[in-house]
Amino acid sequence: MILSQSKMGRRKFLGAAAATAGGPLLRSQPPVEELSERETKTLGRGEHTKFSVNIEMWWQKLPLLERIDRAADLGFPAVEFWEWREKDIDAIARKTQARGVEVSNITGWGFTPGLNHPANHDRFVAEIEAGCQVAKKLNARLMTVVGGDDQPGMTQDEMHRHIITGLRRAAPIAERYQVMLALESMNIRVDHKGHCLYGSPPAVRICREVDSPFVKINWDFYHMQISEGDLCGRLREGWEQVGYLQLADNPGRNEPGTGEIHYNRVLREAYELGYRGYVGLECAPRGDEVEAARAVARADIW
Repeated sequence: MILSQSKMGRRKFLGAAAATAGGPLLRSQPPVEELSERETKTLGRGEHTKFSVNIEMWWQKLPLLERIDRAADLGFPAVEFWEWREKDIDAIARKTQARGVEVSNITGWGFTPGLNHPANHDRFVAEIEAGCQVAKKLNARLMTVVGGDDQPGMTQDEMHRHIITGLRRAAPIAERYQVMLALESMNIRVDHKGHCLYGSPPAVRICREVDSPFVKINWDFYHMQISEGDLCGRLREGWEQVGYLQLADNPGRNEPGTGEIHYNRVLREAYELGYRGYVGLECAPRGDEVEAARAVARADIW
């Protein structure tokens, strides 16, 4: 394949960075202000993949709006964050618009109260309505929803049936606003013990039964690796229900290259399946965010 000059230069640059580090983890890096003009503008732009920085986990010592600036300074095209309440949505909208950064994903419904209990469905529907209005203000096209922790006295199948019922009620709202609801399957071995939804098969079954183009899966590779492994195979099996992708390496939930997941292969699989949406970087940089961004860029080369 003949590479364009821009891609060839980028590959040489990333290869040189890795060689200088003696491997994928170089920790002593200059702050953003001292980076070359070229790197500042291009580091966050993957070879194939559009990445979205989770600003809850990156630059945690900075105010939220400054985190958006940092993401833009590195060339990332989008950011994501968790719960929208108690955040200055108008200020976030102004900042992202001014910096030319999209908001790829916000949390529309969290762990509690559980979507997996019918007593909470009226509140869930009302919150999805409110969240969709916020998403439209941010020009975000997707909101994550969470199933909830185990309900006393209920079987897993019962809880999953309640999730289906709640999502069916909310689906017309999502369609009216053109905002996708992305159901996230967690892991219970490390981060979310006692959660009712983990691994891809039950999430795929739920979304198939809801049967809406606006209710899909937030397919987080970190959670899937811990729960089931076989990341590429499982992704192929549930592909038609994928709405959004997130990543972190395992163990540690840090950037690619710090654990056991070969993200070059995983991201290539997603691309070859046809995924062109954002991939959320829901990972905590193990050291410097600039080097974490370099590691993300390296993971997108194949």
